[in-house]
Amino acid sequence: MTPIEKRENKKESFWKKGSVLQLGRLFRSFRTPAFLFLLAFFSLIPFPGKGTADEEGKALLEERMALYERMESITLIPWYYLAAVDQYERSIHKTKGEKDRLIAIRIPSSLWSGPLNPDQEDENPVSISFFQGIGEDGDGDGFASLESDEDLLYTFAHRLSQYGTTEEDLRIGLWEYYEKDKTVRIIHEFAQIFKKYKRLDLFDRAFVLDRRFHYSYHSTWGDPRGWGGRRIHEGTDLFAGYGTPVRSSSYGYVEIMGWNKYGGWRIGIRDLNNIYHYYAHLSGFQKGIKTHMIVEPGQVIGYVGSSGYGKPGTSGKFPPHLHYGMYKYNGRSEWAFDPYPHLKLWERSQLPPPTFH
Repeated sequence: MTPIEKRENKKESFWKKGSVLQLGRLFRSFRTPAFLFLLAFFSLIPFPGKGTADEEGKALLEERMALYERMESITLIPWYYLAAVDQYERSIHKTKGEKDRLIAIRIPSSLWSGPLNPDQEDENPVSISFFQGIGEDGDGDGFASLESDEDLLYTFAHRLSQYGTTEEDLRIGLWEYYEKDKTVRIIHEFAQIFKKYKRLDLFDRAFVLDRRFHYSYHSTWGDPRGWGGRRIHEGTDLFAGYGTPVRSSSYGYVEIMGWNKYGGWRIGIRDLNNIYHYYAHLSGFQKGIKTHMIVEPGQVIGYVGSSGYGKPGTSGKFPPHLHYGMYKYNGRSEWAFDPYPHLKLWERSQLPPPTFH
């Protein structure tokens, strides 16, 4: 028998026997100093947060930005509003595994080609216009195609420009297209974020507590809650001492802050993935934090407390902790999902505290 055959025979013998003793020896080998050292070493390697751009992703963002700026020069619609509309559409349409197109804006074929157009795949600008479709040729190739990123963005921007180019004009144009107040508000929030930072790669993440302080947490998603009526727990409780700094997990727009009878002193922030981050039971807010402002990953927004379950100022009905919730909006409804796996990921990939001026 050759050495290779001996090794293969040995492997086969191991799995055929299914010996508990052999499995025990195997697991004991995992406790050797060398194995434990390697395990500790690899556990310290930071894992990138969702949305972190690799080289290919950076090239895609650069190309996307160039297209926004080109369309701004033609239609006078600020690039950051075009970016906001595009990102909003991306956040409500993109599914796992779907390949990134340059532009995520989707226009229904009936609106593009015209509701009475017998050819709902029409790409002829003349016949599209005849049937009162909105599709236009944005790249100069003589066709108005839904498959062309430039045609799509130009068509949307040109339609929007017909209402004017001031913020109020843009809000009116967006409402006429989407007919949803919440959608218009979110796009405005996205636009303010892009306008402030003048770039698109704004998807870094940070853990929600300062790791220099003592804290503990485990998955509490779905646990029953009784105060104020039977309900389930929509979030993760992170227990820490009073005054432990609470940090924003993302770039985002502060939508709401103040008192809630369930969450006490709380703050709600929406990020560019259209996820609403809910921080509750705070003892207070960081000085300078207010609604309609923009925050960054790692920026302190408040402090751990035990507020809530009563009228404004109620505190001490439970141990101090941060209740952290995440809610996804898909353009129609908003629902909660378990933040625990995300917290564990961000905890491992801890970002250094940013410097603010």
